[in-house]
Formats: sequence, structure tokens, C-alpha cells
Amino acid sequence: MRYIPQVSFNSDDWSTRHSVQATARRTAALINALADEHPDPIAVAGVLRAYGEADPIELTTRDVAGMRAAADLLRQVFAAEHADGAAATLNRLLLDHTGPLRLTSHGGNTPWHPHLDHDDNAAWDEWLLASSCMALTVLVWDRQRPPGRICASTSCQNVFIALGSGPERRYCSSRCATRERVATHRHSHSIEQSNETK
Repeated sequence: MRYIPQVSFNSDDWSTRHSVQATARRTAALINALADEHPDPIAVAGVLRAYGEADPIELTTRDVAGMRAAADLLRQVFAAEHADGAAATLNRLLLDHTGPLRLTSHGGNTPWHPHLDHDDNAAWDEWLLASSCMALTVLVWDRQRPPGRICASTSCQNVFIALGSGPERRYCSSRCATRERVATHRHSHSIEQSNETK
């Protein structure tokens, strides 16, 4: 089972739950949750709830299969090495898979906000792709670099959002970074021992 970081939002704070950064982090969490060959609809719904989506969330295996296909497309943005690659991928996804930019308040139930899906009742896969493309596009625009990465650990393929201002992150978590350091140390130690026995 994939590692999915736990998040919690104040359910009354709409702007925090639907900020560009929160939406981008939700995108990464969903891509990771949908990476398994047969993702569990209950687990995927749990990620949606963790990022502030309101109940009822009733996902069918067909919904999840569509979301998984959307997640595979979005993973390409995280694989981009430079802003040019991320922008080219996003431009293609925006052209091929989203509707025109529009504002919605979901019938007065939320503050006005932008959407790129075709209507407020869009299928889950369309919603995931459209909302994710919007958030990732804003991050590329704002930061002039890819919005995140695929974890450099050989035993992990999780994606992550890289928002810090320090050195560029290579790993999705400190757990993966530590595991790679230990593996590198063991490998170099075994080479030393091998050389000593020759």
C-alpha cells in the first residue's frame, strides 16, 4: 500500500481547502493513491475527504478507473525535468481534456471560483484532470519550474509537490531519503569489503 500523508483542513475554511497549493497537494495524493493497478474506491474516497471534499463520496470501480487514467496523464507533469516540459504537458492536457475557463459557486453553496471541467456535475475523472491542471498550471506560472517531482527512491514512485525555496527536493518523504542513504551506505560498504578480500 502506498504512503499517503495525512492532512486535515478546517472544514469551515473554504479558501484553505481550495487554495492552489492544497489542490496541487490533493492532486499528488490522488495520483499516488491511484497508482496501484486496482485502487480501492474506499481509499480513494478517503483521500478526497482528507483534502476537504464533502460527503457523500460514492466512487464506483468505473469512477476510480477513469480517475486512474487521469492520474496517469497528470503524472507526466511531475516527470518533467524543466518548466518547459511541464508547461508543454499541461498545455496538451488543457487543450485535449478541459473545457473553457468558467466561474461557479455550485449554486451558491461556495464562494465563486474557477473551473475547467464542463459543468458542476462532471465525472470524477474530468473533475480531477481539470482541477489538477488548473492548480499545476498556476504553480508553473508562479514559480517558473515544474510543480513537483517523482520520488528519486528506487523503491518508490510517489509524486510530490515541491514548494520550498531551498535546494530542490529529490524524495517524497524523509523516510525515502533515509532509506536511500542507508542503501547507498550499505552498497559502498559492501564494495569496500569486496575490495579488501581481493
